[in-house]
Amino acid sequence: MLRLLRPKTDLRTLITLLAIASIVITLANSLYATWRVQRDLLINNTLESNRVYATKLAATTEIFFQLAQSQLAYSARMLSDGLDDKSALQGEVDRLREQTASFNSVVIVDAQSQVRAISPESLKLEGMQLTTETARQALKERKPLISQPAISAANNLMVFVSTPIWSKDGTYLGYIGGALYLKKKSIMNALLGEQFYRDGSSLYVVDKQNQVLYHQNAQLIGQTIEPLISEEDKQSRSSGYQQITHQGSEPMLAGYAVVPASDWTIVALKPTQSTLNPLTSLLFKVLKHSVPFALLTLIAAWLLARLIALPLWQLARKASQMDNQGVSNEIGSIRSWYFEAAQIKRALLAGIGLLQDKIGRLKFEVQTDPMTQLLNRRGLSAVLEYFLTTRQAFAVLALDIDHFKRVNDTFGHDAGDAVIIRIARELEQSSRQTDVVCRNGGEEFLMILPGADNEMALMIAERVRQRINQLQIDQLENISVSIGVSLWQPDHQSIEEVFKAADDALYQAKKAGRNCVIRAAGP
Repeated sequence: MLRLLRPKTDLRTLITLLAIASIVITLANSLYATWRVQRDLLINNTLESNRVYATKLAATTEIFFQLAQSQLAYSARMLSDGLDDKSALQGEVDRLREQTASFNSVVIVDAQSQVRAISPESLKLEGMQLTTETARQALKERKPLISQPAISAANNLMVFVSTPIWSKDGTYLGYIGGALYLKKKSIMNALLGEQFYRDGSSLYVVDKQNQVLYHQNAQLIGQTIEPLISEEDKQSRSSGYQQITHQGSEPMLAGYAVVPASDWTIVALKPTQSTLNPLTSLLFKVLKHSVPFALLTLIAAWLLARLIALPLWQLARKASQMDNQGVSNEIGSIRSWYFEAAQIKRALLAGIGLLQDKIGRLKFEVQTDPMTQLLNRRGLSAVLEYFLTTRQAFAVLALDIDHFKRVNDTFGHDAGDAVIIRIARELEQSSRQTDVVCRNGGEEFLMILPGADNEMALMIAERVRQRINQLQIDQLENISVSIGVSLWQPDHQSIEEVFKAADDALYQAKKAGRNCVIRAAGP
């Protein structure tokens, strides 16, 4: 009884594995896409939020400086009559400091850099000569100024806002200015300290030299740090955002804005990791809601795989019993409810008919060539009919002994017969177990190579040619053959056409000088 080797894996298992792989890949892709989209969304939202917050603080700070300069300008106009009335001067600086709380201290300095009035008076600077950089700058430039951070005469780190005082006739009298202390409680701290700092968020206010003017960590104020935002970025855009990665620190999401009046930069920062922390819980939620549907899909795929594979499984079992009596009826009773199964069922029934009937008849009817014991034309026709029925592709090698007539004429027909027999044996030895070798008549032979493609057919043809060319037959000259190669594939051409193509290629090999292999044009 014929028994086919059964593979370890069946179609039902393969379909189920394919469904599992598809579900897993789809789920993984969904999780990755969700993670990627949400990650980008969280980062972009945080960047934009930081930019908006920094812009808001920058606008508020700008408005404060405008108001402060406006207040100082009003006081400067009030003092245009001169700086001789000490009580009026003291009253004005006290009013500025106490009425608006804009400044930690207010001072009036004359053109000789002498302090005429100061509030609070506890600073004890009245009558002193100011020599600080901010004092010299105000006297020199004689215009409204916002100084760079500097140490005041009272040893406070401050920013000094000043406005010149001019007399009614245009004489420069000095200036009036207010100091904002950076390391003490001031209106700047109130303006910038409204943010609730959490998850590592922070706020920097830095000047052009990257000196920290404000930070929730007071120890950083006054220190010069590595630039958070490059000058090129600040010059190209007055506000924006970017991801910052400094060596030795974690990646941060930064939004920034420039304060035009003072040329300060406000930078709102949040660690990237803190921003992305919600992603983990989000992915778990997506997974929690996806797994039940994935399991239902898997069960449905398993049931469908079983339904699809059943007809093929039944046909495969019967295919291993093709030599049993009555197997045709059993195969006919199998319900093949889709196209592929129906076609396989039809092919099996046709194959059984060939195997049990026609191929069985071939064992008795096919004759062999009496001289070479190879198949003759009748035997070859039966084999070709089997290949045509099973639609199995094959290659054709058409061989012809070169100058065979000269052998007969020179050494006689017995020598010619010996050459034909010897070549027939070489063809059998050079062929594979599944190949068919046939004597086509006279000095012509055919080799049928089932399943061979062009590359394999050419390789076998070349091997045959070389072996025959190396034969030593008694005192004869070296024997050679010319070979034409063609390939038959179902639905491409008829068998007659492929044999004609092989004959044409053989003729080209003869014309090309013999003892060579030529492949026919085509697939």
